[in-house]
Parts: sequence; C-alpha cells; structure tokens
Amino acid sequence: MATVSTYLNFKSETEEAFKFYKSVFGGEYMGEIMRYGDMPPDEKSMGPVPDDVKNLVMHMSLPIMGGHMLMGSDAPEGFGFSVKPGNNVYVMLSPDTKDETTRLFKALSEGGTVEMELQDTFWDAYYGSCKDKFGVQWMFNFQYSNPQQGNQ
Repeated sequence: MATVSTYLNFKSETEEAFKFYKSVFGGEYMGEIMRYGDMPPDEKSMGPVPDDVKNLVMHMSLPIMGGHMLMGSDAPEGFGFSVKPGNNVYVMLSPDTKDETTRLFKALSEGGTVEMELQDTFWDAYYGSCKDKFGVQWMFNFQYSNPQQGNQ
C-alpha cells in the first residue's frame, strides 16, 4: 500500500530529536536504527565512512498518529549536506510500483532540481530526491523487498 511520510534531516541530533518525539507521541521505533557505519563500503563514490560519522543515524522511523510515519537521518556536511531550518524537511512518497515512482519523480522534478536521480540502492529500494519548482523537497522510495510489491 502506498504511503506518505514526513522525513526530517538534522546536523547530528536525529537520535536525540526522535527520543523527544517518542516521549511526545509514545509508541516504538519502526525497525532498527540504521547508522552510517552500517553502510557497505563504496570506495568508488565516497571512500570509507569517517569514524566521526559512523555512529550518526542514517535512517530511523517512528509511527506518530493516524498511521503517519515520522522518519529522519543525520546529514553530515562531509557528505555534501548543509542542513538549515527550512531545508531539512521532505515529503517522503513510497508508491506501490516502480513505474508510479518514476512517474511521480518526473512530474515533481520538472522545472525543479534533481538532488539524486532515481536509482537502485543497497537497502533494496529504488530511491531518488528532488526539489520541485516551488521549493518543496520530495523523496521517493519504492521498496523492492516488500513482498506485496515485487519488482514492478
């Protein structure tokens, strides 16, 4: 089933922020906290993960209310991020099919800026991000490993 979530980026305080949000909304984190040190090595594009980044949060999520998922990650400057209030919030779309993911990405990025082209990822997803022509930031994540989705 397709979902829409809110994705938050922080300089290095994602875990602290999510502990706060958990205290407000209750509930439990969805899945494990993924850290940058958990990434497989990718010597071609960025080399090994620096020691001061390894324990930072690469992804975590917390269901908050009405089925809405709050997701987040730390955005290290060494990886090319420059997080400031106002550029740290994304609308995360998780469509039902790869084709729908591509369609939405093309439509929303037209006249805007592609931050990351849609591509297959190590977390078994087809992922990309863009900023639309109005400055709204979007993430797209079609998860292959969802048994209901398959590789459509």
